[in-house]
Amino acid sequence: MIDHSGISAADISKAVSFYDQAFAPLSILMLAEVPIEFTDGKRVVGYGTQRPQFWLSEGEAQKPPVHFAFAAPTRAAVDAFYEAALKAGGSDNGAPGIRAHYHENYYGAFVLDPEGNNIEAVCHKAEK
Repeated sequence: MIDHSGISAADISKAVSFYDQAFAPLSILMLAEVPIEFTDGKRVVGYGTQRPQFWLSEGEAQKPPVHFAFAAPTRAAVDAFYEAALKAGGSDNGAPGIRAHYHENYYGAFVLDPEGNNIEAVCHKAEK
């Protein structure tokens, strides 16, 4: 339904470092960086698995902060995302676990990025 989305980050270098590390367990990589001559001198980078779908742009942080949930292939990937995001400077906003109030197999973890955005990894598959 949504082709791509993005957020602004006041400290783009810190944000890139955070997302590089937090996304690695989900196999989400920085796939593009827009040349600054097209962005009024601001750094703009795109993350995805096959094409950029989540963009970070240098600029004033979101007010209020936003929430994004990223698909994880396994519950172990959710756990790894959570640990990597915390090590990268994120703050706990909900440890990995079942969120049965969404559905019986909703396994998610929530971390606040350095700008205060609620970033989630979620797996909808039943445990094998």
